[in-house]
Amino acid sequence: MRAAILPDRAVLRVNGDDARHFLQNLITSDIEKLATGEARFAALLTPQGKILFDFFVIAHDNGFLLDAPKALAADLAKRLRFYKLRASVEIEETDFTVAVGFDGQQKPHFDIAFADPRHARLGLRIVLPSSEAEQCLRAAGLTLPDASEWQSRRITLGIPEGGKDFVYGDAFPHEADMDQLSGVDFKKGCFVGQEVVSRMQHKTVVRTRVVPIAFDGDRPEQGAEVKIGEKAAGTFGSSIDGRGLARLRLDRIEDGLKANETLSAGGTTLSLVKPDWAKFPFPGESA
Repeated sequence: MRAAILPDRAVLRVNGDDARHFLQNLITSDIEKLATGEARFAALLTPQGKILFDFFVIAHDNGFLLDAPKALAADLAKRLRFYKLRASVEIEETDFTVAVGFDGQQKPHFDIAFADPRHARLGLRIVLPSSEAEQCLRAAGLTLPDASEWQSRRITLGIPEGGKDFVYGDAFPHEADMDQLSGVDFKKGCFVGQEVVSRMQHKTVVRTRVVPIAFDGDRPEQGAEVKIGEKAAGTFGSSIDGRGLARLRLDRIEDGLKANETLSAGGTTLSLVKPDWAKFPFPGESA
């Protein structure tokens, strides 16, 4: 097995007698019965239902660890403290590092490790003390490729990443495919923004989503405008080795494909690639 250390991740600790109840009432996933060592993919939303932070929640000791984007970790801790009020909860940053193990049949043991709940091929996420991370991974017999190999796996599978494929504070969970990737539990009851997200799930067609694309030739810049014919259709996200992700207006793409128009970004022709996890109507399927 190979393991890539992810330098853009950080780990928060949420401990205390009220930690479970506290998080359960805030985030999109159900952690009420989460056993030690188990994890969920989740988000903390605005009251209007847009993603402020997404992260993995890991049951650990007398509370939880949050595997979150490093650039947002301090803001996430601050926002959680805002909701704390009188709850018996402590929220703090840690000196842990996140790595991800992928490829191979080896199943090394680590104190804190869990299968990525978004997709089976995303492998094993491992939380380690920062000062010992590389040493521990090598001692377990894992080779350490560059993190770009992990990003290639993520992009090829069509898994969005915040800050690259959608903008925090400007995307609903459905638009970031969290409804498809085990990031929202629609049966758990209340969480911040729940009413809006539930309405999107049950009453509307989601027009905008992050979807995988393929291309030949020059790689469009991240943030480049995507067009179908001459009509604006979305934004180009992360990419590597001829594969990428784009946040697209699916209704416009559907209409454009029916009219035999070309999907492009920055002068490069794009083609849609339906991911194996997609359960929503995909552009071109009805053509």
